[in-house]
Amino acid sequence: MAADPSGYDHFTAKELDQKAQELHAKAKEGQVSQTLASWGNHSVLAVHREASGQAEYHEKQADIIMVRGGEGTLVVGGKVVDGKDTAPGEIRGAKIDGGEQHALRAGDVVHVPPRTPHQVLLKPGQKIDYVAVKVDAQ
Repeated sequence: MAADPSGYDHFTAKELDQKAQELHAKAKEGQVSQTLASWGNHSVLAVHREASGQAEYHEKQADIIMVRGGEGTLVVGGKVVDGKDTAPGEIRGAKIDGGEQHALRAGDVVHVPPRTPHQVLLKPGQKIDYVAVKVDAQ
């Protein structure tokens, strides 16, 4: 049998479920994430949230979000309020002013292009698990 090609990875639903359980136990301040793999211009993260996240803006990265469980709201567009540079081309802030709200539920897939403010909001008691693919822009 031939070996898998270099760079090939496969994350089964069972493995992602196990990772979500591990992240649930580690959640501090309402959020925890872990990079599962990175391949040059893109990477995959497992994310668990029990509280709203900060507003985010990535100058050179797109986010592809695949919701595995739970629910929340994604705010996209508008302007990051009280934004601070956290790394080159990365801004985080308290909230988004003027964005559009979209419900997030298990099975949803969302593409957030570079230079687009976005924020995951959760109501009290809500939780959400998702896989985020981060892709460097061309």
